[in-house]
Amino acid sequence: MTESSANKLLNGDACHRTTNGRKSTKNGFVKNHCLFQQQQKYRRPRGKNQNVTHNSSLYKKPFLESFEETPLLVAVLTYMGYGILTIFGYLRDFLRNWNIENCHVAQEREEQKDFVPLYQDFENFYTRNLYMRIRDNWNRPICSVPGAKMDLVERVSHDYNWTFEHTGKVVKNVINMGSYNYLGFAENTGACADAAIESTRKYGVGVGSTRCEMGNLDIHEELEQLVARFLGVESSMAFGMGFATNSMNIPALTGKGCLILSDELNHASLVLGARLSGSTIRVYKHNNMQSLEKLLRDAIVHGQPRTHRPWKKILIVVEGIYSMEGSIVRLPEVIALKKRYKAYLYLDEAHSIGALGPNGRGVVDYFDLDPKDVDIMMGTFTKSFGAAGGYIGGKKELIDYLRRHSHSALYATSMSPPVAQQIITSMKIIMGEDGTTLGAERLRQLSKNTIYFRRKLHDMGFIIYGNDDSPVVPMMLYMPAKIGAFGREMLKRNIGTVVVGFPATPIIESRARFCVSAAHTREMLDTALEAISEVGDLLQLKYSRREQPLPSLGWVAEESLLQD
Repeated sequence: MTESSANKLLNGDACHRTTNGRKSTKNGFVKNHCLFQQQQKYRRPRGKNQNVTHNSSLYKKPFLESFEETPLLVAVLTYMGYGILTIFGYLRDFLRNWNIENCHVAQEREEQKDFVPLYQDFENFYTRNLYMRIRDNWNRPICSVPGAKMDLVERVSHDYNWTFEHTGKVVKNVINMGSYNYLGFAENTGACADAAIESTRKYGVGVGSTRCEMGNLDIHEELEQLVARFLGVESSMAFGMGFATNSMNIPALTGKGCLILSDELNHASLVLGARLSGSTIRVYKHNNMQSLEKLLRDAIVHGQPRTHRPWKKILIVVEGIYSMEGSIVRLPEVIALKKRYKAYLYLDEAHSIGALGPNGRGVVDYFDLDPKDVDIMMGTFTKSFGAAGGYIGGKKELIDYLRRHSHSALYATSMSPPVAQQIITSMKIIMGEDGTTLGAERLRQLSKNTIYFRRKLHDMGFIIYGNDDSPVVPMMLYMPAKIGAFGREMLKRNIGTVVVGFPATPIIESRARFCVSAAHTREMLDTALEAISEVGDLLQLKYSRREQPLPSLGWVAEESLLQD
């Protein structure tokens, strides 16, 4: 790709050397993405760790993301850990095969040996020998509202996590740092709960039909009109399941002869929807505008494979906040590329709607962009609104088309009325239409909590990923043994966390993922931070080599943050 004029869009991964006096190597760099308003000179990036400038005219405020590279020693030890676990896994499989060790895995019957195997033995190797060792960190039963604090059912395992037994005890007041309760609407008291109860009395719980038959209630139409007004689009459509909103609607929008350009870290629902559509799929590097522009240029120049006919449609698929990285999409640059190459843009705001922007309207509001520049605006009600389901917003022609062609609209049961009412009430609170300032206060509290929590973790020496304004905060653990140990030690200190490892992440990038909420008080965050620091010292998790403090960013004024 040749160098063009000064308005060329570049990815802009600026890497700065740490000030620890070590010799220059690949490791020990901090990868920052930073955009400023002043004009800069554009140059081709000469290497992975070279400074790259940006098309800063597209951004109205600083934009910074940090991805510190894995220290070399930690990477080597992580690979060694997985290697040792793999060796012992094969040894245990050998012992199970000879009935020396009890085998708990599902197996084919002898009379079915000649059939195509239902259970692929090698594919289940990771589950049997690695996942089972730390399985107690997931699927913990919750017996309360999953708000800022929650109650967990205590359970034990006597066969190394193959099965669990409930002890009859309850672990009370566990600080919840894992749920997507960004604005704190996961609650059983207050305006939302009261409105949902009243809706249940009026409509009942179930609908028993699809929207196109006997399941279209007036509350559904009220919800869709409110969502369209909230997003600033002409029309919208609500669905009962967030995952199906992506997986069932993308096939209705694209098909054979169309091209989908997908970010490599897009959610599984987006990936499934793209595959079901039958479209050609090409993946670009995460948030890398150079990679995206190259694919767009190639698509325009070469067209479809073999025939070289123009693509019927080119659809760029991105997320607002990437839930495993904590990064925010470079939406101004994506929109600029979309306009330049006459493509369409599909924006998944599952994690960003309600959690970003001064008005809670997501990443479009965060960058102060025009909603009309996004062709398909998708989001879910499961995070910031404390409900279930999803939506698609856009032009009226688009929504009318989906009502007739979307499988999720034609075959899925309508959204439950109390769920719809929960969304309506919470959205009106965010918009300030309830006559109070509660929505604005929650938005500000979430932003302040996010900045405070991220800054404290950074100051403690942990490696954290993502954007400073993202309430999704991944903290790197790396080694497989520390995945389970971190989750267990945090629960001992009454902190509920989510730990993530391979295959959900790259094999050497296991992490703990914290989700900050407006419902968290400063005391709760301090308690969680103290526990994280203790466990970090115990497990030696403070890998960061950065000595310079992170700059203070966010749309909340610094003065208001310090006053708290």
